[in-house]
Amino acid sequence: MLAGMHPAEAGKTFQRATLGRTGLRVGRLGVAASYGVPAAAVERAFEQGVNYFYWGTVRRGGFGDAIRHLTPQRDRFVLVIQSYTRVAGLMAWSLERALRDLKLDHADVLLLGLWNKPIPARIMDAARRLKERSQVRFLACSSHNRRLIAKMLADKDLDVIHFRYNAAHTGAETDIFPHIPVVDPPGMVSYTATSWGQLMNPRKMPKNETNPTAADCYRFVLTRPEVDVCMTGPANAQQMEQALEALRHGPMSEAELAWMRRVGSGVHGK
Repeated sequence: MLAGMHPAEAGKTFQRATLGRTGLRVGRLGVAASYGVPAAAVERAFEQGVNYFYWGTVRRGGFGDAIRHLTPQRDRFVLVIQSYTRVAGLMAWSLERALRDLKLDHADVLLLGLWNKPIPARIMDAARRLKERSQVRFLACSSHNRRLIAKMLADKDLDVIHFRYNAAHTGAETDIFPHIPVVDPPGMVSYTATSWGQLMNPRKMPKNETNPTAADCYRFVLTRPEVDVCMTGPANAQQMEQALEALRHGPMSEAELAWMRRVGSGVHGK
């Protein structure tokens, strides 16, 4: 490990990382089920090292087909199943239904979706019970509340944190990244890298700035060593291929990062 390197960055490349204290080896791009990417494109991405698969609220058939096709290689991918439930008694039912659909007996990560206030004890207790029954291996939470996330980083029950980070929303750099524990950190997974497409929208570009591509948005995020996985939401095979371009191009230079920040500032300002 290089002098001055955070332990969480050890063994990390632009293509691969260890997902915090889970110990799971992951590709640094994740894929979400909700946007329509076909099975063949997911399987092609898997062949290129993408293995963090997010089975969220909207569960498209093609994505489920890909997971089922990849079942013989179950030990090589990380399955994340999300629960938005605010009713503790429904959590097990929701998880078991998702697992039945995929013909699997467990998820690697149960993601408690979008808690912008502290997670109630009843919800955490229900999640812990699922972990005790080996239906999930690790617990995660997503939030837009950066101050709350800073506190969650010290919660040993939460092994993975999903948070927003992109060139238009860089608050994680001051509110989250400095607070990641040096010892036994959670896995850090970012979402909305394109700011819902705004960072690629020509109408939102600052004057005289080049329009970023999706790959540029992903590279901006992945250049931060604190990020283990950057989520993608491809709607088709072409968008999946554009995401994979980010891995081939590698980290951004200082000049590229400065350009993305100018674009992000302009988009955020508008």
